[in-house]
Amino acid sequence: MSPRFTLLLFVAASHAVAAGVFPIPQEEEISGDDMVLTEPVRLLLPSEPSAHDAFLVREFAAEIGDRFGLSVRVERAAQIPDTGPVIIIGPHTNPLVSQACRVRGVDVDAKRPGAEGYALVVDPRLALVAGSDEAGAFYGLQSLRQLLTREGGRTRIRGARIRDWPHLPFRGIRLYLPGQENIAFFKRFLRDFMALYKFNRVIIEMNAAMRFDRHPELNAGWREFAKDLNYSRRERPAGPGNYFMNSSHHDTADGGILEKSEVAEIVAFAREHHIDVIPEIPSLTHSFYLLTRHRELAEIQDAEWPDTYCPADPRSYALLFDVLDEFIEVMKPRMVHIGHDEWRMPTGLDPRCKDHDVRDLFVQDIVRVHGYLTQKGVSTALWGDHFLENLRGKHLKRQKSSSGYVYDMPGALTPEQVRQSIPKDILVLNWFWNEKHAEKSEEGTPSAGAYNDEQLSKWGFRQVWGNLNPELSWQDFAARSARPGVLGGASSSWAATTEFNFGKDLLWIFLGTQNMLWSCHWPERSELVAMVQSLIPSVRRRLSGMMPPSDEGDPVAPIDLRAQQTAKLPVTTGKLSSACFGKEPITAGSVRFELSDPATNAGKYAVVVSNEGTGAPEFPLASPPIPIGDDVSSLIFLHALAKPAASQIAYRLIHNFADAADLLGWYEVVYEDGLSINVPIRYGVNILEWNWPTQPEADRICYGADPVQIGTGGGRAVRFFAFEWPNPRLGKVIREVRLRGSVHFKNSKPFPANPAEASTIPTNAIMLRALSVVQKRAVPDSVQARVFESNAGK
Repeated sequence: MSPRFTLLLFVAASHAVAAGVFPIPQEEEISGDDMVLTEPVRLLLPSEPSAHDAFLVREFAAEIGDRFGLSVRVERAAQIPDTGPVIIIGPHTNPLVSQACRVRGVDVDAKRPGAEGYALVVDPRLALVAGSDEAGAFYGLQSLRQLLTREGGRTRIRGARIRDWPHLPFRGIRLYLPGQENIAFFKRFLRDFMALYKFNRVIIEMNAAMRFDRHPELNAGWREFAKDLNYSRRERPAGPGNYFMNSSHHDTADGGILEKSEVAEIVAFAREHHIDVIPEIPSLTHSFYLLTRHRELAEIQDAEWPDTYCPADPRSYALLFDVLDEFIEVMKPRMVHIGHDEWRMPTGLDPRCKDHDVRDLFVQDIVRVHGYLTQKGVSTALWGDHFLENLRGKHLKRQKSSSGYVYDMPGALTPEQVRQSIPKDILVLNWFWNEKHAEKSEEGTPSAGAYNDEQLSKWGFRQVWGNLNPELSWQDFAARSARPGVLGGASSSWAATTEFNFGKDLLWIFLGTQNMLWSCHWPERSELVAMVQSLIPSVRRRLSGMMPPSDEGDPVAPIDLRAQQTAKLPVTTGKLSSACFGKEPITAGSVRFELSDPATNAGKYAVVVSNEGTGAPEFPLASPPIPIGDDVSSLIFLHALAKPAASQIAYRLIHNFADAADLLGWYEVVYEDGLSINVPIRYGVNILEWNWPTQPEADRICYGADPVQIGTGGGRAVRFFAFEWPNPRLGKVIREVRLRGSVHFKNSKPFPANPAEASTIPTNAIMLRALSVVQKRAVPDSVQARVFESNAGK
């Protein structure tokens, strides 16, 4: 990368953070000439608006009203009025948009910037979004949403001039159908995350998690299957001889069932927000959901829970096609993802297909399912790992289970079979794009991952990188994304669709990857991590559907911690002194923290406790009580760890997602009436280490707390994390808070998770540097006087 290009990327990234626009726009100028919004905010529609124009205006009106509390007036007009400010949103064919483009010198039509592209102009009198098409107008609206801010008590749209379009057409996330309790969250995720950051595909694994009319036994079996694994604390069942079985995915829909109307509503909501829904309906492999009540169709019938149906038994397709029909009737997809990854069962045990070549069976299964979908007018996608011999091996792969059972597992198709027998209109999900999932490359190719891309392209397939994350360097991505047939990518979630799982594990992957897919400005990894972390406060507010009490303008008061503080520093802080942890007041957003001066408090700097882990604790396991003595709306802790801890990916511990993140301790909040509530302190959830990021290329971000630099030492920033806990018992006085460390917490072992093999986490230390509270809102004297007079009159 040239120094000049590095500078351009840095400027682009800095502007994106400053202006709040992400992914980084292709062309962007931040003017500083903001539009100040006053009530009523005026949104203009043409005299005869299209349904889509009205939808865009309605969406922006909801944003202004719900998030900023401003009333809106929607006006129909044939001409742009002389008085402003006004807001106009639509494609270039909208008459008001066309007129505004001429006035402001904005060049937009169907070809400029092009499909899904838009131009955006904001100045004190006009905010204009002009799309090359309806999708472009919608994405311009998302950038306008991100430009909204509230500063100094006034709501503004940041002044900007942006011209933007996507780098690649397929920008997706692959995940599980949400459970009923998480439908509301999922809709927020679709509207306030995926749409906001310009994703346009969602692949939803369905299994038997939708109510079936033709095969209700599958729903009953699905519930039993999920309960059995959770109540036995297992991530997946084991096959006979303890052979390694497929992932079960039993946390799809949280192990429950959605009604057809609920599934249809989710699909309609996604499409309204320009997100195409691709149902993933596993076939052949990962088919536990089909076989819980149809063991007679399983290849390994004596498996505890069979995972693969027999492709030589016609009854397998009668069942599968019935299931496909019901999903197609409800979801009306343009494409169905049919799975087909990780064919892992022992071969030669099923008498129905014992004499068949497994490669032929695999081809026949794909062709048969693809043909059925084609007759329905639906295209096909699948995972393509069994297309590559360098990935899956030739023909059969010899395996040995943990119990010593030796068997042969299916390998890959031959290149000739892939070329001649697999329909080329199938979209291939390529999750073997990186070096970890490829064994070798041909001489002259740059990498094994690039070789796999090249093979699919040479065979004539369109491909989408699956399980995509920002591991690809920008140089590799620039070259490989230009390969013929590469349409884009999709990051993946392999655990239940919940705010906790996404926040803890996936936001860096989702957002970092999306910037690669949409933008052509690709900052270095460390800068991208910082950018993503800077977005987290806004993401958290949107995904939770809650504004924290500190955002509401009520007084924030510090709590004096000097009596509970210690002067001793954890060993892992090295040569730092307590002075490195700051002494001046710190403001984080709307919250002010008072940092006591160690120089005037006998060197004491923080309330510190240890957890009891594998080493000797340096500090007590509990702090002295911290008096609160007030009815507060929230507590805001400024804390950090002495050293990094760990957080396993959620699917390592499906039966207990929360404990996949190390529990370092908790805040014990004690009310005046004696009730106490424990607030867990978990790594990556609401705390990280004081010297985060510990490595320049670190990708661990914190979802529930925001980094605040409080000082410097050892040549690096000292950061603590501001974590706000809303009080669930408004009107009740909190007597005190005590910080406690965990005792012998055991984390989940690497895959597959086995509680019996879990190990005690290392001893660490939690440092609480400051504590502030959001106080109860005061009632003005004039209001109190009126209430008194009214009551006296009664």
